[in-house]
Amino acid sequence: MGAGHDTVAGELARRAAAQGHEARVTDVLRLLPYGLGTGLRRGYRASVRHLPWVYAGVYGALLREGHGPRPSGVPLARLAGDRLTELVDRLDPDVVVSVFHLAAQLTGHLRERGALRVPSAVFLLDFAVHRQWLHPGNDRYLCLTDAAAAQVRRAVAAPVVTTGPVVAPAFRGPAPGADRWLERFAARAPGRPPVLLSAGAWGAASRPAATARLLAAAGWLPVVLCGRDEQLFARMSREPAAVALDWVDDMPGLLAACHALVDNAAGQTAVQALASGLPVIGHRPLPGHGADGVRRMAGLGLSALAPDGPALLAALDAVREGGREHADRVARGRALFRRDVVECLAEW
Repeated sequence: MGAGHDTVAGELARRAAAQGHEARVTDVLRLLPYGLGTGLRRGYRASVRHLPWVYAGVYGALLREGHGPRPSGVPLARLAGDRLTELVDRLDPDVVVSVFHLAAQLTGHLRERGALRVPSAVFLLDFAVHRQWLHPGNDRYLCLTDAAAAQVRRAVAAPVVTTGPVVAPAFRGPAPGADRWLERFAARAPGRPPVLLSAGAWGAASRPAATARLLAAAGWLPVVLCGRDEQLFARMSREPAAVALDWVDDMPGLLAACHALVDNAAGQTAVQALASGLPVIGHRPLPGHGADGVRRMAGLGLSALAPDGPALLAALDAVREGGREHADRVARGRALFRRDVVECLAEW
């Protein structure tokens, strides 16, 4: 769903290859029969973008922690079981690693039944752990934070390791492309510090034009990441005070050129910003796991939470470069990256 899971899977595969292993990336939704995966993806995208209250209800009923019996993801996931086991038999891997909760339900179910003959690990890439990530049949869990790891340990008996997030190396070193972005922003609005607004790969954001106008009125240059949403890109391109961007290939350079990231999902763009030393501010989060993740990040001191416009402006002022809050936030974000996931799997 979106680009975050694909980005993580691709980076894990790249690292595995660099360390002398072979890796194959498979989308569990493509393993589902009868076009169910495509329908799920389209339904999720539509609900998050246009009917957020629907997704919030689904998340509360199926995914969020709670007591009492509730529906599981196993019945849906096991529809992909035959195709996954056939793939495993053909490729003969040493381990199957899930980076999506439906995949974790599938591998846990198959391991519990003895149908998956190789170990299954789950890289739980959310700050907020929801119950569909958790299945007692999986052999190991790798988590972003100690808090997430503790929550997983309360739910399953499998070993749990805190690794931190997975990002490409370019986000953790000098960003040669930053100067080009800075030149572009200075030509557009001299003297205005650029603030990046992320709408994710699908362009899912609540009132981005209003947020952009608020920032512009306060002296900032709003830079809006529209992802692959052509309609959002067209709308934001008509905002005279904003810079609208469609799909960006040089994210390390862009992040290095900005003052802060205004984030609504606590997803891969947020952890890329943390790796780059860019302060993150959660504002108008997506429903369900987005809102939970944004709150969890803020609770860990990794970001600020801005529930309204004045709070957003105050949060931006608080992390001006050179100040104590900016330095503290950058240090906490970079300390999150602790262990290499592929090395942890190789030691297993």
